Amino acid sequence: MPIANVTRRAVMTLASLGILLPAVAARADFFNPKAHIPPRAHRVRMSGGEATAPLPLPATPVRRSEHHRKPAPPALIGMLNLNVIKDHRVMNYPTETIDIETLMNWTNSQLGLHYRYVQVDPMKFSYSPTQLPVLYITGWTPLPHFSQAVLARIRGYITAGGTLLINSSCGRPEFNQSVIQFEHDLFPNRPFGPLSLDDALYHDLNRISTMRFRKGLGPWKQIPAYLDVMYMGCRAAIIFSPIDMSWGWNAASHPIKGGTLYAQQDALRLGANILTYVLANFQYGRAFEIQKIYQQQRIPTRDQLVVAQVVTNGDWNPTPHGLPNLLKFIDQKTTLSVQFKRQKVTLDSLKIGAYPILYMTGLRNFAWTATEIKNLHNYLHAGGVLIADDAMGASAFDEAFRKEIKLALPHHKLQMLPLDSPIYHDVFNVEHVDYSAVVQSTAPTLHRPVLEAITIDGTPVVVYSRLSLSNGWEDLPNPYAKAYSTEDSLKLGTNILVYAMTH
Repeated sequence: MPIANVTRRAVMTLASLGILLPAVAARADFFNPKAHIPPRAHRVRMSGGEATAPLPLPATPVRRSEHHRKPAPPALIGMLNLNVIKDHRVMNYPTETIDIETLMNWTNSQLGLHYRYVQVDPMKFSYSPTQLPVLYITGWTPLPHFSQAVLARIRGYITAGGTLLINSSCGRPEFNQSVIQFEHDLFPNRPFGPLSLDDALYHDLNRISTMRFRKGLGPWKQIPAYLDVMYMGCRAAIIFSPIDMSWGWNAASHPIKGGTLYAQQDALRLGANILTYVLANFQYGRAFEIQKIYQQQRIPTRDQLVVAQVVTNGDWNPTPHGLPNLLKFIDQKTTLSVQFKRQKVTLDSLKIGAYPILYMTGLRNFAWTATEIKNLHNYLHAGGVLIADDAMGASAFDEAFRKEIKLALPHHKLQMLPLDSPIYHDVFNVEHVDYSAVVQSTAPTLHRPVLEAITIDGTPVVVYSRLSLSNGWEDLPNPYAKAYSTEDSLKLGTNILVYAMTH
């Protein structure tokens, strides 16, 4: 089945590395030497009835003469057992455990922690992220068929804050193709895409920009680090390495014929980053599941102003709670009698002329069609206003927005708003702001707002924030956002919307 939502860049990159093929059939002549290495750690199987370790009290006292074991360390990763029953026989799905064992040992030593992995039965697991924050899949043959019931459980697990980590053992193309199909089956409208090199996942514990890579028996090459991810909000919720991270294989002295691998030390550093990222984002993922609704959205009224959110071919809605929270703040903190409401619209629609204010945000690269560029050009020259926001302060969206808005308004350019701009003084006086910890770590002296605008006939028609406003509006525990503080983002958002409405 064709997969329309796979990004062209991801497919081209994987194809150029020889780790993506149009067919999904397994190569019968491929031999994986890692599959025959027995596990070094005792494997613990977890069923749906098990959970975290019990509290110490109340407990039955233990006599001094009784032998008792230390409690097992907490489980961080659950390795999905993908064996299936066919024709009343158990069909073993080929996989190995040496990789995940080595990763756990390395990460524990890096972080000074003591986690373990367990094996889980897909039909019995509770699919609660509080029980296991990470589910892990690896293999070198095409993934088995997942029933709709299991897909629904995995989908619910990810939505509730869990992370799915997939490693392509030996970087086999037949496995990679099946993973792309699997992700599409899980989230048809949330495509995989390459992770930007400035993403926190590459820098949270170890700073990584390049990786040593080899194909089969060939020489080592230096390439940019590559992971495919699917976002849930602003969190990478499915993380897929189509190149084997070779966490448990010494590929320097034992290359794998027919394999595509990262060097072990580089891959271990990346693996430790991934687990650090998951742990740091766990509370954000759990909080994101709670949908916040602005009740005025449902109230019909004549005195309303509809804010239309622009749908692009990128991650166009990573902060879905942000705008409703801002509208609620405006309703509570101002005397405006106008009720704000949100709709979604594409720029190729003639309906955009009905909305005086357009709002857009995103995480990754996007591109407008010629029709969308023309419509936006006409809309802005007719008096419409576009408010744009980089949802994580990421370079990929920032570069794409600057490029696309230049195509729509070639004779105008984004310029920094001066501090005496009325946008900073409309409802609230906002000349001094606080930023998230990520911004403070790189720019500790920055305390002024850094909004940019394009002006036509003396009036700002595009207002853009390269540091996230919507993350502040959401007020969720996002550890990696380059953003304004919640209070200052709400004040700035109020000023921008009120100014756009009155001018």
